[in-house]
Amino acid sequence: MEGRRIYFKTGLKIGIFSVIIVVILVMVYSCTMNKSDNWMKDAVIYEVNIRQYTKEGTFNAFSEHLPRLKEMGVNVLWFMPIHPISSTKRIGPLGSYYSIRDYKAVNHEFGTEEDFKKLVDKAHDMGFKVIMDWVANHTGWDHPWIKEHPDWYVRDAKGNIVHPETWEDVAQLDYSNKELRKEMIKTMKYWVTKFDIDGFRCDYAGGVPVDFWEEAARKINPTKKLFMLAEDNVKYELLDKAFQANYGWDLYHLMNDIAKGKKNAQSIISYQKRVDTLYPKGTYPMLFTSNHDENSWNGTEFERMGEAYETMSVLTFTLPGVPMIYSGQEAGLNKRLEFFSKDEIDWSDLKYENHYKQLISLKKQNEALYTGKHGGDIAFFDTSKNVLAFKRQKNDNIVIVVMNLSSSPINETINFGDNAGNYISYFTDELVELQANHSFALDKWEYKVFIKLKK
Repeated sequence: MEGRRIYFKTGLKIGIFSVIIVVILVMVYSCTMNKSDNWMKDAVIYEVNIRQYTKEGTFNAFSEHLPRLKEMGVNVLWFMPIHPISSTKRIGPLGSYYSIRDYKAVNHEFGTEEDFKKLVDKAHDMGFKVIMDWVANHTGWDHPWIKEHPDWYVRDAKGNIVHPETWEDVAQLDYSNKELRKEMIKTMKYWVTKFDIDGFRCDYAGGVPVDFWEEAARKINPTKKLFMLAEDNVKYELLDKAFQANYGWDLYHLMNDIAKGKKNAQSIISYQKRVDTLYPKGTYPMLFTSNHDENSWNGTEFERMGEAYETMSVLTFTLPGVPMIYSGQEAGLNKRLEFFSKDEIDWSDLKYENHYKQLISLKKQNEALYTGKHGGDIAFFDTSKNVLAFKRQKNDNIVIVVMNLSSSPINETINFGDNAGNYISYFTDELVELQANHSFALDKWEYKVFIKLKK
C-alpha cells in the first residue's frame, strides 16, 4: 500500500506539472497570437511585384521606394515569389514567379540573399511588416526534388509526374507523403528564422490539404506568430486553425459586376451577410480592386470598373476586411503588366497616391474600421436598390458611408434614426448635421464618408 501511495503521489505531481506546462505554452502561444492580431488591426497590405517595380527590377532598387510607401501609410509588404524560376518548361523569356526551382534561394534577377535581408531589415526598421508569397502546391520541373525525391510528386497511371490543372510549367506535389510535409515546413521556417519574415501569402492554398496548413501553423508559430493569408475563398475550414485571412474574391467580382450594371448595391448587403455567416470569429477577407493575376489576365481596374473604380476602392477600406493595394495602383496603372517578361511600371504621375493616403488615414484613425475583432460591427440602412449606406461602430467611434453605386445621379432620403447628429465629412472636412431623415443628391458613383463628432 505504501508503495502505491508513493506512486500515486509521484504520478499526481507529474500530472500537475504537465498541466502547468501545457497552460504556460497556451498562454505563450496566445500572447504571440495577440501580437500578430495587434499589428494587423490597422494593416494595409501592399503587393510588391519586384520584377516590374523599377527599371532594375531588384531588391535594392525597390528599397528606394520604402520612404514613399511609408509616407503613403502602407504598413505590410507582400512580396510576390522571390525564388529562382525554373528553366525547364518555362513560359516566356523570364518565366513565372510561381514556378519555383529552389525554396531556399533568391532569384538572382532580383539580387542576392544579402540584398533581400537588408531590404527586410530596412523595412522592419521603418515599421513595415513583411510577408512572402509561398507556393506549396507545386514546384518547377528542374527543382532538385524531382530527381532526389520523385515520390514527393503526384503521378499518373504510367508513373509520370503530372502538372496541376492547366499549369504545364509546374509539377504537382503529393501531400500524402509525410517526408514532403516535413521538408516544406522546414523550408518555411528557414525564411522566418534567417530573414525574420512576418507571414506568408499562400498561393493556391485550397489545393493543399487543410491539415498540412494546420500542422505548418502549429509548428512555425511557436518560433514567431505569423500572419497567414490564404489564396482561397472556397475552403473556409482553412480559417479554423491555419489562416487569419483569405481572398475577398466574392466582393471583387461583385464590384466588377456593379460597375458594369449587372448587379446593384443591395447585393453588397447579401455579400456581407455571407461573410458574417461563413467566416470564423476573428478572421476576415482581404479586399482589393486589383492584384497581379487580375491585372495581367483580366484587365486593369479602369478596364473592369471604369468610372466606378475610385468608389470601389473606398469600399475595400470601409467594409470589414483588410485592404490591399497592388504595385502601381497609386500611379494609376493603366496597362496590363506582362507576366513572363519585363514590363516596368510608369511612376511619372502618382495621380492616385493622395487618394490612397486619405483612405489609409481613414482606416488608421477610426477603430470602427479596424480589421477583424478590433473593428466595429456593420449595420446597413434601408435604401433604394442603387444606393448603399452603412454604419461601422466601435465604442464611441462611428463611421457612416453613403454611396451611389450606379452610373446615374440619384436623389435619396435615408432614415438614420438615432444616428442623426453632427459629423465631419471626411473627404471635404466639412461639418455636417445628418438629420434623422436626411436627403442626398448623389452624382453618379459619388461616395461620402462621415465621422461622428465625439461629445
